[in-house]
Amino acid sequence: MRVVVAGATGVIGSRTVARLRDHGVEVVPVSRREGVDVITGQGLAEALHGTDVVVDVTDAPSRTEATSVAFFDASTGNLLDAAATAGVEHYVALSLVGVDRIKQGYFRAKAVQEERARRSPTPHSLVRATPFFESVDALSRSTAHTDEVRVAPVLIRPMSTDDVAARLAHVAVGLPQFGALEIAGPEEYRLDELAAELQAAHGDARGVVTDTRAPFFGAVVGERSLLPGATAHPGHETLTQWLARH
Repeated sequence: MRVVVAGATGVIGSRTVARLRDHGVEVVPVSRREGVDVITGQGLAEALHGTDVVVDVTDAPSRTEATSVAFFDASTGNLLDAAATAGVEHYVALSLVGVDRIKQGYFRAKAVQEERARRSPTPHSLVRATPFFESVDALSRSTAHTDEVRVAPVLIRPMSTDDVAARLAHVAVGLPQFGALEIAGPEEYRLDELAAELQAAHGDARGVVTDTRAPFFGAVVGERSLLPGATAHPGHETLTQWLARH
């Protein structure tokens, strides 16, 4: 099996490449560093020639709605067109839990990506993940305000990027789902409380202000909008374990 990973130099991409190699498959990392540009389509035909599976973990250069929508519309369209031409048997994309409920910001952009996949003739699997520990950690250290960080009191089940990569690799070597599956961390937190805990771990004294209107990934979300359904596949790494590694 030959698997191309688009976005292979990112945090998730590099871990997904490693997990796929653990499965014993041939992995081809592609990114602009390797001369492949998903926005222009440059190098895609050559990269996907003879490929069985494409794993798409590309990411937009910005979380703003307009930029991210434009990115995923172009990049996913180019990847899927090249996949169809090359006879790829399975397209796997990383998405977000809540994308079917939240219609703003980065969530809208991932919805555009999912719709592209559903309309493509290439069999697909969409892996919707809950927020990463790394994403919440970055939020807790936001410099938008010098004296505080404003965070919404929404419920989440945060995941480690290692657990996300492991599940992506597992899905990639399996049969196409022809739809979406959810993955989530093993513990539930309130986002503002978790951000405060991560601030404390960094020795950041600014503090977190609970704000129901504070956006997450460019969207104002409801209390339970980021929680997965009952059938979500659970990750293994807890916050305590993640903090111990970081």
